[in-house]
Formats: sequence, structure tokens, C-alpha cells
Amino acid sequence: MRASYFSKLDSPVGPLLLLGDGTALTGLKMKKQKYGDGTPDGCQRNDSVFKDAREQLAAYFAGELKTFALPLAPEGTSFQKLVWQALLDIPFGKTESYGALAKRIGHDQGARAVGLANGHNPIGIIIPCHRVIGADGSLTGYGGGIERKQWLLEHEGSYRKAQQPTQIQLGL
Repeated sequence: MRASYFSKLDSPVGPLLLLGDGTALTGLKMKKQKYGDGTPDGCQRNDSVFKDAREQLAAYFAGELKTFALPLAPEGTSFQKLVWQALLDIPFGKTESYGALAKRIGHDQGARAVGLANGHNPIGIIIPCHRVIGADGSLTGYGGGIERKQWLLEHEGSYRKAQQPTQIQLGL
């Protein structure tokens, strides 16, 4: 992952690690994330580089922001980038199944491939991979953990297992 700078941010879903190249956000990692949660070698802490991202994430978690407006530069294959771009089209408060997302991007039988690309999303929350669910409405496959996925969907009002977002216990 191309990253020169990092910043750390506390959030309701646990500590977040922001990564960037000084121009765009290249990563948003969560503690104990499936595909790596560490800081790349050679990164320097610089909270000012992430001023907008930190402010927008704080507003999102406070329920004041529904759409992020940040320069993003995720690294991945062409297919992964196609999936990640399509994730940005799923509105706040809505969900879409892996199969429906696959059809929308022209890969009718590609639900598994979409799931793999979704799972490797390097900029969680902002590129809203948490909004993709199983065809039966189940909360499947989230690199940050199902508890976080449930919390994020409850926060956005698209999943109603409880009246209010649950307090997650991550053992951090």
C-alpha cells in the first residue's frame, strides 16, 4: 500500500488507522481487521494531513454526515476498483446484496468475486463495503468483523436488530 503518512482516530467501532500519501486517503484500517491493521513501514504520523478525513469521520459517527467528500486512492486490481467504485453508489441507509452488486457492474454470476473484492476494500467505512449483505439479508463477510458491520448498519438505519446502535465489545 502506498502510504507516507498515518493518523489514528478513536471511534465508536474502535481505533481507526488512516493512511495517505499527502494528497489522498489510501487506507482506513480497523484494529484486528482481517486483511491487516498495521502501519506500513516508513510512514510518519501527521494528523494535519488527515484534517478533513478526521472531521468528516467525526461528523459521520455523530450522525451529522451521510456522504464523504474526500480524495481517495485505493490500490487494487481493475476489478477491485470497479467494485469499490460501485460501493460508493450505495446510499447511506441502504444496503445491496453481493449478487445485486455483481449484476449492477455487469458480472451477473460474480457474487463471489464481488465478495472477495469487497473484503479487500482498503478504505473501509468511507468506501461503504459494510452496506453489502447476503441475498437473504444476512450480515455476511466483513473484514472488520460482523459486530462492526452490524453497528455501522444500525448507525445508518439500514439494519434494525436493535432500536439504537449496539455497543460493540471487541476486546481491544
